[in-house]
Amino acid sequence: MEILIDTAIKGFIIGVFVSAPMGPVGVLCIQRTLNKGRVSGLYTGVGAAISDLLYALLTGFGMSMVIDFIETNAILIKIIGSIVLAGFGLYVYRQNPAKNLRQKGQTSNSNMQDLITAFFLTFSNPLILFLFIGLFARLNFFLPESSLPDYIVGYIAIIAGALSWWFTITYFINKVRTKFNIRSLWIVNRGIGTLILILSAIGFVTGLIEISKIW
Repeated sequence: MEILIDTAIKGFIIGVFVSAPMGPVGVLCIQRTLNKGRVSGLYTGVGAAISDLLYALLTGFGMSMVIDFIETNAILIKIIGSIVLAGFGLYVYRQNPAKNLRQKGQTSNSNMQDLITAFFLTFSNPLILFLFIGLFARLNFFLPESSLPDYIVGYIAIIAGALSWWFTITYFINKVRTKFNIRSLWIVNRGIGTLILILSAIGFVTGLIEISKIW
């Protein structure tokens, strides 16, 4: 029982630690919460959490072929991921908050789109796998003697930690949402879109620099 509790605590911590860095998905979650409401932000977080869970599963079950492939093609993956990120940044930059408000009735379709796009945006950055490897090793997560219940509890705890983070951040962002008018949301879209484009440019340039060093 003590081992299960220890696994649950460590899994929850890992879920929070993986989700907490304010990367592209984090700023996208904030942008959607401000533009379309907390539910949209939560669906974005759920999409990211599902992607994180898949990477946690790959790490926990030691799929060496996948890890070797990512290690071998890390630079190419970084460049492709940066291009995908740039597309999202441009999409966010061009979003019209007034149009989002007019389309408020199309929530179910829009929410699933939010989930799917967040999933693929997170999944396009497989370097998260190495973060999981580091956290698993640092916290001695899943020891050799771990049983099936340990794995089940551990993975449930990881997604619970991730979802708790997204639940918390959307709660506080939604609290200040009423203070934003259409113009403010338009500025937020431009600012967040620009930030995502800058992040994608940095990833793309550093990837090219790393390729040039190999050549």
